[in-house]
Amino acid sequence: MKIEVFAMERMQSTWENLVEFNLSESGVHPMRVAELLDTDAERADLLQQEICYTQSNGTIELREAVARLYPGTTVDHVEVTNGGSEANFVVCWKLLEPGDEVVMMVPNYGQTLGLAKAFAGTMHDWPLVADDGARRWRPDLDRLAALVNARTKLIVLCNPNNPTGARIRASELDAIAAIAARHGSWILSDEIYRGAEVDGQETPSIWGRYERAIVTSGLSKAYGLPGLRIGWIVAPPSFIASSWSYHDYTSIAPGALSDRLARVALAPARRTRILDRTRAIIRTNLPVMTDWLSAHGEEFDYIAPEAGAIVYVHYRLPVNSTLLVNRLREEKSVLVVPGDHFGMDGYLRIGTGSETGYLRTGLNRLRELLGSLAAEAGR
Repeated sequence: MKIEVFAMERMQSTWENLVEFNLSESGVHPMRVAELLDTDAERADLLQQEICYTQSNGTIELREAVARLYPGTTVDHVEVTNGGSEANFVVCWKLLEPGDEVVMMVPNYGQTLGLAKAFAGTMHDWPLVADDGARRWRPDLDRLAALVNARTKLIVLCNPNNPTGARIRASELDAIAAIAARHGSWILSDEIYRGAEVDGQETPSIWGRYERAIVTSGLSKAYGLPGLRIGWIVAPPSFIASSWSYHDYTSIAPGALSDRLARVALAPARRTRILDRTRAIIRTNLPVMTDWLSAHGEEFDYIAPEAGAIVYVHYRLPVNSTLLVNRLREEKSVLVVPGDHFGMDGYLRIGTGSETGYLRTGLNRLRELLGSLAAEAGR
């Protein structure tokens, strides 16, 4: 089996700690341990934690906390993984075999795209539609119905979507489930941005709409806790029991400290405070981003995100997005994600989850580069 280079992750891993302004991230500024554990008793308890092997599919307490987020589930519906990325890997590894077909919502996080090509080999793009009238990116349900057939093993969603920040509505999820059910296809819904909505209304989940629905998620994006590397799979118990065996061949178990801190984060009152923090950051910084775009409206167009600390921007300069991003990094020490990494040249994904002054400075440096590129192009 050959697997292609995951271009976005390779770029970020190489450069994100070497630039002065990293606007390539899609989550909010990370929390500190002192913010998460906000009492002396909690901090003292953490220091007594043995640094041991934990229950390899996640402690019962953590799986109970995850199950509370998905009505009708129990600990037997939940597998805890090292990050949402391992959750996606385990699901694709378990489900997909050569000859299977995968229908992939695009644009999308490139991991599942690369895994589908490697494990199955046949992948069909299912593009979101930029609906200018409704001012939203929406799923094309007629196109999905035409793509899904008896050979379709898996339909992959990202909801809320990376990189557009779009949300799939409940009625649309019901329609997607109905299309999958015609052929017995599985649905994988990566919901790692759920909880990071601009309007504070939690995005509908695919869970509970279809017997072959699988959800992956974690604490990185909506929770501002990426360094814990805690993710999860929610699926029918028979699927979870089998996927646990696949997990045995990867990282085996979550870290003991991460499992413990994740239990703290998912306690109902604490979870509410964490998501309030995330949404406050997004609401503060999104106007900074949109005001900046409006000030240079002749150069950009975009549809405002409904969720996530990201804005997906179409620019009008005649320059390739990867070349633009490389020059931005080299000349201005700013990192953003090129649309090439989502198969859409002419776009940039800009992260808005950092400290506000940091975001403003990074954007100003991007504007300086765009001015230079425009001059070079004779505009």
